[in-house]
Amino acid sequence: MDAVSEVKARLSIEDVISEYVRLKRSGRNYKGLSPFTNEKTPSFMVSPEKQIWHDFSSNRGGDVFTFVQEVEGLDFKGALELLARKAGIDLEQYQGRSRGQGIDKARLQDALKSAVQFYQAQLVKEKNALEYVRNKRGFSKQTMLDFQLGYSPDSQRSLTEYLLKKGYKEKELKLAGLVTQRGGRTSDMFRGRIMVPLHDLVGNPVGFTARLLDDSKNGPKYINTPSTPLYDKSRHIYGLHLAKQAIRDKDYSIIAEGNLDVIASHQAGFRHVVASAGTAMTEYQLKTLSRFSGNVRLAFDQDRAGLDAAERAIPIASKVGVDLSIITIPEGKDPDELIKKDPLLWEKAISDAQYAVDWLVDVYKGKFDLSTVQGKKKFSDKLAGVISELKDPVEQDHYLNLAAEVTGTDPSAFRKKLSGGRAEPALKAAKPQTAPANHTKEDLGNSKVIDRLLCLCLVLPDCRKYLNLLQGYMMITPQQERILTSLSKNPDFDITDKKQLKDITIQGSADEQSDTVQSLENYVKILVLQFEELYSQVDTLELQYEAARLRAKIIEYFVSKQKKKLSALLTSSDETLHEKILSKVRNLDKLLKQSREI
Repeated sequence: MDAVSEVKARLSIEDVISEYVRLKRSGRNYKGLSPFTNEKTPSFMVSPEKQIWHDFSSNRGGDVFTFVQEVEGLDFKGALELLARKAGIDLEQYQGRSRGQGIDKARLQDALKSAVQFYQAQLVKEKNALEYVRNKRGFSKQTMLDFQLGYSPDSQRSLTEYLLKKGYKEKELKLAGLVTQRGGRTSDMFRGRIMVPLHDLVGNPVGFTARLLDDSKNGPKYINTPSTPLYDKSRHIYGLHLAKQAIRDKDYSIIAEGNLDVIASHQAGFRHVVASAGTAMTEYQLKTLSRFSGNVRLAFDQDRAGLDAAERAIPIASKVGVDLSIITIPEGKDPDELIKKDPLLWEKAISDAQYAVDWLVDVYKGKFDLSTVQGKKKFSDKLAGVISELKDPVEQDHYLNLAAEVTGTDPSAFRKKLSGGRAEPALKAAKPQTAPANHTKEDLGNSKVIDRLLCLCLVLPDCRKYLNLLQGYMMITPQQERILTSLSKNPDFDITDKKQLKDITIQGSADEQSDTVQSLENYVKILVLQFEELYSQVDTLELQYEAARLRAKIIEYFVSKQKKKLSALLTSSDETLHEKILSKVRNLDKLLKQSREI
C-alpha cells in the first residue's frame, strides 16, 4: 500500500472535513455550508461511500486530498504531509530510505518551534525590546501573540546553548538557519533583534525576519533566515496562514513589502494583507494566492524598484490567470505609517486600486513627453513589452488600441511592433482551442452547466443524443473533455459495468493527484453524486428536456465567447480577413440555431 492509500485507509473523509465544516447527516451523505462561499442554504456534500466531496455553490470537489489542498491552499505534497501527520503515518518509510538518513524535516520544525518560544520569553524579559514593540510600533499584546513576536538576546550563544540542552545537534540548528559559523565556532544567527517568525500555510514556523533593536549599531536593519530545507524566499508569503480566510471572504489579497506592514494591517482589521520577501513576485507565490482568490492588489513603494516589480508581475499574473491591481501609496509612506496616521487613509488607498495595466499606462503617460516622437517611441517601447506578454487576445487588443489612441498613432503600427515588424497572423486568435488551466468567473459558471449535462448523460443513455453538437474545445476542464469524448464514442456505455467504468477513468498516481484539479476517477464519482442529489427523483422525459436545455446554454456561451474574439479582429483593414470572420460568424449562428432544436 502506498502513502496515499494508507492515509485514505486510516482517515475518513467526513472526519477530516468536519474539522472545517459543520456537517449534518443527509441520507447516505453529509451536508453543510460551503467553506468557499457565503451561502445561506447548505449545498456542500460529503459522500463517505464514494470518499468524495462536492460543493454545489462553487462547483469544486474531489477527495480528502483535494479538500485539504483547497481549504489550506497547499499543493499535493503539503496536503499529503499534513494528512500523514494527522493519521500518524511516517512518510519516510514510503520514500525508499530508512530512518536517520537524509534530512529529518520534523526535527528542524521542532527546533524552530522551540526557538520561537525562546524568543517570545526573551521579549518579555527585555524592557527595551518590549517598549519598542508596544510603544514605537503600537502592537497590542494579542497581536504580539498572534504573530509570535520575540527578541533575540545580544549574546553569542544564548539560543544555541538553550537548544543544545533540549537535545538538538549543532548540525540540525545550522540546517534550520538558527546558528552560523563564526571563527570556527557556532554562534546564534540572530542577536539583539526583534524576531518576526515566518510561517508556512498551516502555521508552522519555517524561519525568521529579524530587525535591529538599536538602529545606531552597525549591520543591516533587517536580516532573514537563509535558504533552508524548510524556507525558500521565492515561495514564501508572509502572514498567509492568518490571512487566507479573510482573502476568501474579501475575494482579493493585498501584497505589501514589509512584514511589519502586514502586522499593522491585521491589527487595524485589514486581515487580507500579506507580504512577499522583497518586491520580486514569483509565479509560485501568485499561484498560491490564486487558490484563495483570483484578485491580487500590490502595495509597493512608488519608486523605481516598485515600478519594476509591477512590470515584472503583470505577465506572471496574466500567465497564472490572476487579476492584478496596484495600490498607490503616497510617496515616502508605507501602510504602517498610513495606519498610524489614520486607518481610513489605508482603506481609501486599497479601495482606489487600479488595474495593473491601466496603472502602468498612466505612469508612462506622466513619465514620457508624448508631444515628441522620442517620447512616443519610449512610451510604445515600454508598453509593447507589457502588452506582448498578456495572454488574453481581447485584453491585448484593448490595450493595443488604447496605446495607439494615447500616442495618436495607427493601431497597425503597434501591431507591427508587437510582432517584431511582421504582419500579425490575426485569425489564429479566433481558432477554438482547448480551455486553458485558468478560467474566468463566466467560464466557471458555464462549467457548472457542463457538469449538469455530463452527469445526466453519464447515468442516462437516453440523454446522450444531446452531446451531438458539442466538441472537446467547448469544455472548460480536461476531465469534461475526456468524459464527453468517451460518451460520444461509446453511446452504449453502462455506468454499472465496472470494466467499462475503469476504461474511461484513471487511477491517479501521487504525481497525477498533485494537481488541484481532481482525477478522472473522482470526477466521475462527483458527477454521479450530482445526479443523485439533483435528478434522481425526476421523470426521464423531463430529464431529456433538461439535457436539451443545458446543451443549448453551453453552445450559447461558446458562441458568445467566440464572437467576442472575432469582433476584436475587425479593427484590421484587411477585407479578406473580414470575409473570413463573417463566414465564421455565420457558422456560429447556424450552430446556435441547431442547439435550440430539440
